[in-house]
Amino acid sequence: MSEDLTRLLHDWRGGDVASRDRLFALVYDTLRGMAAVRLGARNGQRTLQPTSLVNEALIRLIGGEVEWQDRAHFYALAALKMRAVLVDQARAQAAAKRGARPVMLTLSHADLHGGQTVGFDVLALHDALERLAERDQRSARAVEMAYFGGMEQSEIACVLEVSVPTVERDLRFARAWLGQQLG
Repeated sequence: MSEDLTRLLHDWRGGDVASRDRLFALVYDTLRGMAAVRLGARNGQRTLQPTSLVNEALIRLIGGEVEWQDRAHFYALAALKMRAVLVDQARAQAAAKRGARPVMLTLSHADLHGGQTVGFDVLALHDALERLAERDQRSARAVEMAYFGGMEQSEIACVLEVSVPTVERDLRFARAWLGQQLG
């Protein structure tokens, strides 16, 4: 599948719209599953559905002039776009309803508290990731790809052009740092 996805990305970049459509059919369920896990439930209520999150992220991906490299690069950019959609939606909700309950995001891959699923305010998480990026850009990018994009450590290593043990160290540092900032 990885090779098929990479081929479709290159064909799409070459102007083949049918390849884009096949690509989206291939990745849509994976992206939707990632979005569902990340959104979690807020007392059974969601202000943004996984399908809406994926659709908006894909629209933003289509609109950008991106030089796709491979499957890992695609998922890294999809993670970035999903994070941007969540942050924009949280900001809009906060602006519309001052004092409204914050939009919560579940980072189950983060394992910040011994495997428990923990909900974080999207804007608080975004701000913490921005602060982390000022301190350690690579760790912040690794977190974004792992937790927003659901990427494997080997894929993150490929995108960041580092070894898997380096990604493991970056994620351990980021987990500890975010746990301290958000705890």
